[in-house]
Amino acid sequence: MAGSSGESVLSRVVRIIESFGSEAPALRVSEIARRADLHIATASRLVEELVGYGWLQRDDDRRVRIGVRMWELASRASPTLSLREAAMPFMEDLHAVVGHHVQLGVRESDEVLFVERLSAPGAVINLTRIAGRLSLHVSSSGIVLLAHAPSSVQEKVLAGPLRAYTAHTVVDPKQLRALLADVRKSGVAVCRGFVDPRATGVAVPLRGPDNTVVAALSTIVPNDDNARMHIPALQAAARGVSRAMGVQDLCGRTQYFSH
Repeated sequence: MAGSSGESVLSRVVRIIESFGSEAPALRVSEIARRADLHIATASRLVEELVGYGWLQRDDDRRVRIGVRMWELASRASPTLSLREAAMPFMEDLHAVVGHHVQLGVRESDEVLFVERLSAPGAVINLTRIAGRLSLHVSSSGIVLLAHAPSSVQEKVLAGPLRAYTAHTVVDPKQLRALLADVRKSGVAVCRGFVDPRATGVAVPLRGPDNTVVAALSTIVPNDDNARMHIPALQAAARGVSRAMGVQDLCGRTQYFSH
C-alpha cells in the first residue's frame, strides 16, 4: 500500500526502525520523525501501530525504543544463529583464557558486523558491540574478512576513502594490499592500535563446510608484548568452531585447517 506521495507504508516503517541505533536506543516521536524524514503526524500514527504489534515499546517518559517482540523475531530467524550456536562454547573457553574481549564477526558488504561478543569487567577498551559495524579495513576481524573477500569487494575498499581511526590504522592502499596478502599467507591478523592505541585486535578466519571463510573470530587485548601469545588459543578455538559447523575433508573425516 502506498501513501499519497507514492511511497509505500513499508518503506516508511523501515525508516522508522532504522532511526534507532546504539547511540540512540530511545527516541521521542519528534526525533523519529526527523530521522525518518516523515511528517510528525505520520510518524506518530505508524509508531502507535508498531507499539501495538510489540515491534516498538514506550518507556515511562514516553520515549520509544525497539520492542521485545522485534528482538524475539530477529533472534529466532537470524541467519547467523547456527554460526553463533556453534561458536559460543569455543568462545567461552577462549574468553576464559584471554580474559578480555572475544568477538565473532561476519562480512556485510564492505563492513564487518559483530554478531556476538564476550567481555569482562576491567577488560581493555573496545569500541565494538553486538550488532555494531566497522569498515573492513579498521579492525582485525575486518582485515581477515577483507583478505578472503571477493576481489571486487577488495578493490572497492582499496579505492577508498579509508578512514583513519588512529595513526596506526592502515589507510594507504598499497600497504593495505600487502597486509591482506600477509593475512592470507599467515592465517592471522594482528592489528595494533588500529581502532584505539591502547588495544590490539587479533583475528583468524572461520571456515564453513565448503572451506570458504564465513566469519572471523577475534580477541581484543591490551596493546603490549603479550598480544601475540593468544594466537594459538585463538586458532584452536577457530578449528573447533569449524568442526562444529561440519567442516570435513573429502574422506568424511574432520578437517583441521592450518592457519
